[in-house]
Amino acid sequence: MKFKIYILLGIMLSGFIIGCTDLEEEWHDKVVPSTFFKSETDIKAALYRPFTHARWYVTGDRWNLQEHTADQFAITTKGPHWYNGGENERYHYHKWTINDGWIWGTWRGTLMGVALALDTKQDLEKLNYEDFALTQADKDDHVSQLSALVAFFYLRGMDYFGGLPIFTSLEGDNVPRNTDKETYAHVEKLLKDAITKLPAKKAGQKEEGALKKAAAATMLAQLYFNAEAYIGEAKYDEAAAICQKIVDGEYGAYELDSDWFGAHDFYNDESPEIIWSMPSQFKKLEYNWFANYFYHYDHMRVYFAAEGGGWNGAHLQPSRRPDNSLYKTDFPLGSPYEKYNDADLRKQPYAYKSAGKYTGMFLVGDQISPITGKECKGTEEYKGKLLSMVDKVGRFSEVGTTYSSVNDLPSNMSQGEENTGVRLVKVPIPPRADDNLRWGADHPVIRLTEVYYMLAECKMRAGQKQAAADLINKVRKRNFASQTDPDPVTTANLDKFRMLDEWGIEFLGEGRRRTDLIRWKQFVTGKWWDHTPTNSEHLRRFPVPQNALSGNNALVQNPGY
Repeated sequence: MKFKIYILLGIMLSGFIIGCTDLEEEWHDKVVPSTFFKSETDIKAALYRPFTHARWYVTGDRWNLQEHTADQFAITTKGPHWYNGGENERYHYHKWTINDGWIWGTWRGTLMGVALALDTKQDLEKLNYEDFALTQADKDDHVSQLSALVAFFYLRGMDYFGGLPIFTSLEGDNVPRNTDKETYAHVEKLLKDAITKLPAKKAGQKEEGALKKAAAATMLAQLYFNAEAYIGEAKYDEAAAICQKIVDGEYGAYELDSDWFGAHDFYNDESPEIIWSMPSQFKKLEYNWFANYFYHYDHMRVYFAAEGGGWNGAHLQPSRRPDNSLYKTDFPLGSPYEKYNDADLRKQPYAYKSAGKYTGMFLVGDQISPITGKECKGTEEYKGKLLSMVDKVGRFSEVGTTYSSVNDLPSNMSQGEENTGVRLVKVPIPPRADDNLRWGADHPVIRLTEVYYMLAECKMRAGQKQAAADLINKVRKRNFASQTDPDPVTTANLDKFRMLDEWGIEFLGEGRRRTDLIRWKQFVTGKWWDHTPTNSEHLRRFPVPQNALSGNNALVQNPGY
């Protein structure tokens, strides 16, 4: 009896619950493709299944490992809430263990994604598409999408763990890890092959979730862009060459959106900037995982008029000390909210207007609904009082009792309150009156802006600072009234920290910050808020989780763990 990859992983990953579907799946070793593919609909259903896993994969644990180990987000303990056995603090202070849940969820999610995509790919390869009134071009498209999706999971997994077990067939047992370079080469080959057969996006074509030529090309650029961290070899020239081709339109018709919100709003499937996104629709694969996670208990009821309450968990790390002085005067990392220029349109408080229009992307200051005028009220330290979100961390409610003044307040992961931290609204949420738009914003995975910024950084590293500044400023200007940027990037101010600031400002909350810090060698050496450097290079990668080691005795742990 064959051991299909997903059965093998079921043993390795005991207890795994697939978070992206409620369907119970049953696998049979004797079923062949001709048994269950009866129509084009069946083919597309099989093709879409691994993509639903990818939709789940780019959220949750993977996002947490990228953002909560870096310098922009935190889950502080808020009174009796969110201590979570110290797990949040372990990630923030870089003291995670081989038994921590986000690491295990990411390992198993990565390999399950590989399994699902590879299985479908090999089934579709066996079909004669003419029997379904489809063409060879259709088959090449489907198979190449799945090849690129396998590469996507390996690329992300390599970023977290280094070398991974490489599966190329549906058979195997206790497969060992391949080396970093072998994993890297496997991803490179898959993407190069996919690029040759995937179709290019046509001008005016909506983004509906399919992987096209530019998406595979951007992944290949990402591979080269971070090659120094992955295999110890700098390949910025290779990354730049691909990025330039994407910008020049060789892989499809894309352009920067003219508005800062265009790639994120309710109609972002029409944005010319989106290279790959995960579709979302009200009550259909909703892109809403962050809502409860970020927002206060009363935000959902009053501000967003949504069902249920928020969990009041994650928020931006503070830009200010309890005494209101700025952290950025002492160290260049962190302080995400204050990194936005005051004239930046995104820095305005989030306010839904009407008909899908909104302003700003932060919940900060007094929380009064711009629609109804109702106040969000505290339920813990500020019970019954108007809730005001502050860009600080400290037990301000205890001034006058436990502490004599704000100058005595400690600021760290254990000192949060219910109003601690600015909250990000990267994805707009309408009031009940416009429920037809709720969760209508798709989840952008790859944007043309990323290509511009990769190209800019490559040029900066090559000593072409003016060219780098021009690329970044072409994006920045849309964030200001009349496209007048009061603080453009220049050859004089562009250094590694300004480059990191630009990545952090543009891609805040998009699940990439750890990777950017590692590429600039700041992840284990940099300081932010209350996080002090560990200077432990092995922490640039996460450990192989204990559950995986227990299920596969051929796996070898990463050094340092």
